[in-house]
Order: sequence, then C-alpha cells, then structure tokens
Amino acid sequence: MCQVDEEYNGLLESPVASSATKKCNKCKETTAALVLKPGESLCRGCFKEHFVHKFRAMLGKNRIIFPGEKVLLAVSGGSSSCAMLNQVQEGLGQNAHKKLRFKPGIVYIDEGCLLGQSTEKRQKTMAQINSLFKMTGFPHHIIPLEMVLNLPPSVLEPVHLATDDPAGSYKEAVDHFMQSSPVHSVDPRVDRSELSALTDATNPQLIAEAQTQTLQELFSRVKTLTAKEDLLHTLRRHLLVSTARTEGYSKLMLGENCTRLAVKLLANIALGRGAQLSVDTAFCDPRYGDIVAVKPMRDYTAKEISLYNYMWNVPYVFIPSLETKTADKSSIQRLTESFVVKLQVDFPSTVSTIYRTGEKLQTASVTEDIERAPLKCLFCMCTLDTALASLRPDTQTKCGAPCDQQDGEEHCQAQAVCCSHKGGDSMNLESLLCYSCQQTVKDMTSVEFLPQYIMSEAQRRNRRSQIRHEISEFLLTEDGDSPSIKADS
Repeated sequence: MCQVDEEYNGLLESPVASSATKKCNKCKETTAALVLKPGESLCRGCFKEHFVHKFRAMLGKNRIIFPGEKVLLAVSGGSSSCAMLNQVQEGLGQNAHKKLRFKPGIVYIDEGCLLGQSTEKRQKTMAQINSLFKMTGFPHHIIPLEMVLNLPPSVLEPVHLATDDPAGSYKEAVDHFMQSSPVHSVDPRVDRSELSALTDATNPQLIAEAQTQTLQELFSRVKTLTAKEDLLHTLRRHLLVSTARTEGYSKLMLGENCTRLAVKLLANIALGRGAQLSVDTAFCDPRYGDIVAVKPMRDYTAKEISLYNYMWNVPYVFIPSLETKTADKSSIQRLTESFVVKLQVDFPSTVSTIYRTGEKLQTASVTEDIERAPLKCLFCMCTLDTALASLRPDTQTKCGAPCDQQDGEEHCQAQAVCCSHKGGDSMNLESLLCYSCQQTVKDMTSVEFLPQYIMSEAQRRNRRSQIRHEISEFLLTEDGDSPSIKADS
C-alpha cells in the first residue's frame, strides 16, 4: 500500500502540540504543568494528589507501621529524604486525608570528618540541618559519624521478636489507638528545651579529636572508593540501628527512591551481593529483628521528587559525599549510577523496568529459632552466602596462599583459621563475612582501626564457633544421633 510520504523517508514534519496547550491527562480540564514521562502530563493539583496518594498508599497497603508506634526518619538533607520528611509532616496534619498515626523522630548523621571538613564547616552544615528540623517540631538527633566507634557489640546481634498474625495485630492496634486517643491524633512535637538538649549532646566540638583521627585512619587504609562507600554504608546503618534502639524507636524510615534502588540493585550484583538483593530493595528490611527498616519512597523516581520539591518549595540541603565530583569510573557504585541515569534519558522506562524486576525477587523465610537461624554476616547482617565457597579458585587454602600443613585445607577448616595466617585479624574476620564484605576487607591494608564493637563481636563468634567444634561429637542432630555415631554407622 502506497503512502503519502513514502518518498520523503519521514522528513515531513508532523504537527506537535505545544506543551503549554496540553491538558492534564487526569482531570482533562486544567492545563498541564509538567510531564512525568511521555504521554503523562499533569497539572499542579493532580500531581500533588498523585504524589501524596502514592506515599500514603505505600504505608497503608504494607501495614508495617502501627498506630502510635515510634518511627525514626533517617534524613541526609538530600531531596529524597527531605521530600519524605515533608510527606510525614503533612500526613500528621489535622486536616490530612488518610492521616498518619505514628510518632516520628528525625536522625541525621554528619559525615564531614571523612571529607576533611573543618570544625567550622561541619558546624555550619549542622546549623542548616538543625534549622530545617526545628521547622517540623519533631524530636531530632544530629549525630557525628565518629560516634560509631562507641557502639556496643550488641548492635550486631539481631533481636528476634515473637510475632502473631500481622493482620490481626494491626487491627487490634488500630482499635486500641482509636479508643485510647479521644482526639484521634498524634502530637509528635516536643519541648524546645528537649530539642536543644538532643542537639547539643552531639556538637562536633565535644567529639574527641582522637576519634576523628581514628576514623580517618580507618578509611585511609581502604584502597578503593568502591570499598570505602561500602564500608561507610555499613557503619552508617549500624549507627542508625543503634540510635533507634537507644531512643526507643521500633521502625527506621529510609528515603531511598526508585532511581536509587535501581542503581543499588545493579551495583549490588556487581559487588557480589546477589543473594541479598531482595532484602536490600524490598519495602521492608527485617534483618535486625527488633528494628525494621522501611522505604516509603521506593515508588518515586528522582525526577518526580525533584519536580515536587521545586513546585512546592520543599527545603533541602546539599551535602557533599565521598563520590561528589568523582569520575564515572571511580567506583562500581558511581559507574552504575552513571550508566542507569544516562540510559534513562533516552529510554524513560529503564529505571522502572529494573525496579519492577527487583520486586519479583523473594527471600527465604527467617526462622524464629535462634539456634537454627542461619549465620549472619558480621558487617551487613545478611545471611552468609558462603555455602559454595569451596568452588572458588582459591580453595587450596582459606586465604589462597600456600598452606603450611600437609593436609592442606582440611587442617584449615578444622582450625577455622588458615594456618598460614594464624593471628591475622583479617583472616579471623573472613569466615564471618559474606562474599561482598570479604572483598571490602581484602581492599583494606589493615583492619586494626576497625571499630572495637566489630572486633569484639568477631572474637565472640570465633570463640563460640571453636567451642562448638570441640563439642560437636557430643551434640545430637535433628534425628537424635550424634555426628560420631553417624560416621561409625
């Protein structure tokens, strides 16, 4: 069939409607103010309704946060976490539709010591963050990263709580909350004196210079930016969980958006965290047991958040990080981010496709029996994925170096530490880490500056493993026989 423009090979210009004259795709009445993606134009009112509904629907359909529960919002000062803070603040308002009923608090971790910032520069940043938090009226905690050196070893012990039927518990909690609260509202605001006390306790001037130097020395021993970012993420999460436990919060709310999770999914695959993808990208992260991390911003793209913050003047603070002004190939995380963001420009469904693929991943159910629960990684607290470690190329010994004993790996496995590296702290840690965290430790020239709570927990686990190995022939298996009886039969 002949066509009118077949000789012009598509050179004829087709009329394109001006974006200024497009109508909103939802209400069909008001002129569109923005284009979320090709074919989806919204006016200001419909866009705000869409944005607010997505946040509250994410919390409502999962039913993880109960009425009256204390929730700690991890705010970094960036656009995504500040948009999350804005949604919580509006959701607790008196006139809010589908009102939020939990008690929020805010935590900010100052990482200026890793960037070589002076005390004056860090104080200026903290003052900006403090003024931002004071406008909300929520209790807030501003904590320097150096405080991670003072954490107790218990932060690395997951606390298993007995849980009943989630649906029944949620309904009971709602009924109890409605009956005990005559005004049906939660007032999260605290006295200004309490806010100032929380802030003054973490003034950077009160942090010992030795702690700052120790933390800087630790990161100077890490050879690659990839390992530095991974280690920083681990220490930051430990500090957040410890703060939540200390202050009495049971939920930790993170501001990771859809774009960030898509980048994280691909980066984690490259880092060897394939076994942990479902936990890292899911809405609910229960790896710590009593402190459950949730991601209510996971359905928003970075573009949606930027448009919302711009159109409704949501304040946020730009704070540099380790990867600020670095080249695309400086780290695996930075390279993955550059790849996804550039691909998203020409193919707008890139982020959503990666994100939806990650949603399909499932993890095995966690047993409540502490004795039968799988071993956890000392750093990331995920299940150890070292069951197939014997298939790695360096399986001649635990460390890949020539073994000092004639029976080789069998002797190393019996001793739980390679005989070529007895006394080495890094080898003591390796058996307690997942594959990806092992690579992080291998990129460190020394582990002597690791926080004391990590080394203490490593020693405790190694002693427990050694004692268990010594008495293994006297232990009964599930069928009631000891391993020695099975071997003889």
